[in-house]
Amino acid sequence: MVALLLFSAGLLGLVSLQARATQHSIGAEDANRAALLANDIAATMWTQGNVVVDAAVLAAWAARVADTAGGGLPNGSGTVAVAGGVATVTLTWRPVGALDAVSHRYQTQVVMP
Repeated sequence: MVALLLFSAGLLGLVSLQARATQHSIGAEDANRAALLANDIAATMWTQGNVVVDAAVLAAWAARVADTAGGGLPNGSGTVAVAGGVATVTLTWRPVGALDAVSHRYQTQVVMP
């Protein structure tokens, strides 16, 4: 009976460990996706040689950030703020099933020479 109790406790611990590992893996995947999406708009800026992006292109990019089925982020949003010759790209998202207060943010800056 004691052996069964110890085995059950160990098995529950392993299941909990696997669940945490899955959560961390999904979090790393979301952060990687945020970096790729920020790189996408930065590449557009570099291609056109200016940090000011056309409103239609920016709206399409923001829609892609929010589209989880198309490679976007869960509950995601993306903004680009331009001040001088510097564009600040900010992506925020909230993982599925997370508490309302838990959100993540990725921010980078693009500077044109």
